[in-house]
Amino acid sequence: MTRRIDIVEVGPRDGLQNDPANLTTSQKLELIERLTACGVKRMESGSFVSPKAVPKMADSAEVFAGLDRSKPVRHIALALNEKGVRRAVDAKADEINFVLVAGEGFGKRNQGMSPQDSADMLMQCAPLVHEAGIPLSATISVAFGDPYDGDIADGVVGGLAAQAQRAGVGEVGLGDTIGVADPWLVERRLEEVQMYAPDVFLRVHFHDTRNTGLANVAAAVKAGVDVVDASCGGIGGCPFAPQATGNVATEDVVYMLERAGFDTGIDLDEMIRTANWLEGVLGHPIASSLTKAGKFPA
Repeated sequence: MTRRIDIVEVGPRDGLQNDPANLTTSQKLELIERLTACGVKRMESGSFVSPKAVPKMADSAEVFAGLDRSKPVRHIALALNEKGVRRAVDAKADEINFVLVAGEGFGKRNQGMSPQDSADMLMQCAPLVHEAGIPLSATISVAFGDPYDGDIADGVVGGLAAQAQRAGVGEVGLGDTIGVADPWLVERRLEEVQMYAPDVFLRVHFHDTRNTGLANVAAAVKAGVDVVDASCGGIGGCPFAPQATGNVATEDVVYMLERAGFDTGIDLDEMIRTANWLEGVLGHPIASSLTKAGKFPA
């Protein structure tokens, strides 16, 4: 049987949160509808964080209220603390993705927490999510490098994953928030997490800041990971990470995987059309390669 690689579309959240364009709520909902038509089944549709810190996500409650819930899509809400978790529960998120942080410097600037503080906050918030009957996942940000402190010491990411497992998290994502990972580090970090937290499913989240994103996706898939985050058009970046650029482009990831014989369930032609539409709405060029070169064979 063909191996399935599931794509988690993060464009409506991670993609838009640092983009210079300011999409309206209705434009965000149209983007979500277009991505749904591409075959996306899991999607980061918003985040419940401080609107002062991330103003482009200030309308997430309105976005969730306007979602078409008749479609078979799991809409994910990102949260960093108890207030965000409660808002996500109230918004009837289909999944809550909690953010842990592997680096001290980035953690203090992004969420005002050390790595252990973020793990403690997850332990505090997890019962609220479980009580609401909502699936809980966690992403470990700067899992491959901190823009302020440099490399992440061995054992830090694995230790956070172990605490997430104890909190009842079903899936842990490793986030290359500033795009510094390489395929060999990806392999080592995945081995570390599998040793520390053998009972969680793994997901990867790569940014293409240094042009290693697709190679890192390939390394993760080769290591057995079946869930990959990607952003339509390759848009995105973190407001608290200097020079952070976009995520790996969904259409580029889908093209690479399907050329290799994997099944993603994504309509590549429709995803390219959606990326071209998004470029027009944003009003600036996007990083995607497929929108420029097209797929092969044509």
